[in-house]
Amino acid sequence: MVAGAVKHRWALVTGASSGIGRELARLCAADGYALVLVARSEQALETIATELRAAHAVEVLTVALDLARREAAAELIQCLATRALVPEILINNAGAGLLGAHKDLAAETELALIDLNVVTLTRLTKRLLPEFLARGSGRILNVASTAAFQPGPYMAVYYATKAYVLSYTAALAEEVAGTGVTVTALCPGPTRTGFQARAGMTGPAVILGGLVPVGEPRAVARAGYRGMLAGRRLVIPGVVNRLLVESLRLTPRRLAAALVAAVTRRR
Repeated sequence: MVAGAVKHRWALVTGASSGIGRELARLCAADGYALVLVARSEQALETIATELRAAHAVEVLTVALDLARREAAAELIQCLATRALVPEILINNAGAGLLGAHKDLAAETELALIDLNVVTLTRLTKRLLPEFLARGSGRILNVASTAAFQPGPYMAVYYATKAYVLSYTAALAEEVAGTGVTVTALCPGPTRTGFQARAGMTGPAVILGGLVPVGEPRAVARAGYRGMLAGRRLVIPGVVNRLLVESLRLTPRRLAAALVAAVTRRR
């Protein structure tokens, strides 16, 4: 890291090596933000970092960490503290899912999923939010999912973690209203990333028992980024996704669970 780098405007993006996270990093860099990019793959991080340095002449710090490890958030926080680096933007994008009956999945695997989707996100937010508030500015973008609005049999822990992210974000957004700090939840529907393959899913993406368009990471990221800058509390990209979420408000949870089960059971 070069001398004086802390004078830059910094954005921290987790899960930045691919998919929505990579596109969000590109948007931050295009707006002149120096970047802290976090993901598991050092090689993939360096690839995107090289691209962003060349395209936008911004400083990029890469941190290769598996954020599903309970200790990883503390290690990342220490990395920032060592450099006296306080981002102006925190993007909690890292996340994963897992397909299978709850009784069949290893407890350690599902607990690691909770650590990644919930614990790390909460620890990073908990650490940086007080500094944002003291400064009177800062933006937090938490990536949830349309899965947050319904129970998800055969992906029970994933759906539950995204419900946490949505509820947590909405609560914090109200707590910090009027402070100059904003907290936004991005809830994409199925998106063309490596998520489905990593979760062990095959076949078309389905929500609430009906086929929905598969979004492109760039469009999803753009919607979330613009919503974050505008201080919106909730961003659901795509008309179909928004209609589905509205329909869920009127659908009994038992029926919603049965519809999701009918789809995921076959995947």
